[in-house]
Amino acid sequence: MARLKIENLNKCYQNGVKALDNVSLSISNGMFGLLGPNGAGKSSLMRTLATLQLPDSGMITFDEIDIVKNPQEMRKQLGYLPQDFGVYPKISAVELLNHIAILKGLQDKSQRKEQVQSLLQQTNLYDVRKRSVSTFSGGMRQRFGIAQALLGNPQLIIVDEPTAGLDPLERNRFHDLLNEIGEQRVVMLSTHIVEDVNDLCPEMAVLAGGRLILQGKPADLTSKLNGKVWRKQIEKVELKEQIANYDVISTRIVAGKIQVFVLADQQPTAGFEPFYPGLEEVYFSALFGQQQQKEDVSC
Repeated sequence: MARLKIENLNKCYQNGVKALDNVSLSISNGMFGLLGPNGAGKSSLMRTLATLQLPDSGMITFDEIDIVKNPQEMRKQLGYLPQDFGVYPKISAVELLNHIAILKGLQDKSQRKEQVQSLLQQTNLYDVRKRSVSTFSGGMRQRFGIAQALLGNPQLIIVDEPTAGLDPLERNRFHDLLNEIGEQRVVMLSTHIVEDVNDLCPEMAVLAGGRLILQGKPADLTSKLNGKVWRKQIEKVELKEQIANYDVISTRIVAGKIQVFVLADQQPTAGFEPFYPGLEEVYFSALFGQQQQKEDVSC
């Protein structure tokens, strides 16, 4: 079974931002979700794992291969879909996939053709294989991104914010595809969309300010919040008072009314009702806790 191990990883940029602060993770086969807001350090971690940048300190191993010392060995086993996947204009999907396959070292023409055709089928792009990728919709382009990431049968797949901007139908298609490819590989999904992790990942972690602030199985993390989340519908003018008096982890507008969600061991005051938490409440409570003990994260 493949295993990705990250130990005490640190990364600072020249502008003084500490993007990764002592990050440690151990990930086995299957889908692993990395949740975090924009600027949390997710893309910095993905780029480091993809050998696009070196960490300042720490160790990364995949199946006992030291990624930092042997980046080329890692690249042979890596499939990467970055947040912004650029394409050549006026080149068809089948031509571009064939070109990328050559760059990845698939020299045997018949094997390369077979793999390209197979991946176009798997990603439901075979019927549009002769169209330029630059004309694809966002969802089609993301599916093409997964096809190129799967060239060479890599054992570690990294996908960075893959469903941002997709409509619900394309998002469901992409989920089905990720679920299928995650059965025999390590797939690391980086996102700020809670539903993606809830739908796909049996293991997850939350990154904020470059630090891991939560890790575990979504169901276990959710159960720990049972009885600790309370909901109340309020008027807009009451919101500042609620935030000042209670640990408000999130707000939601429903039918034009504001609902506040509060973290408390017992009912805060009359009017609050118990709320059965989901992964969204786990995520917001983790971010709330991190904000309460926020420290300087500059280098």
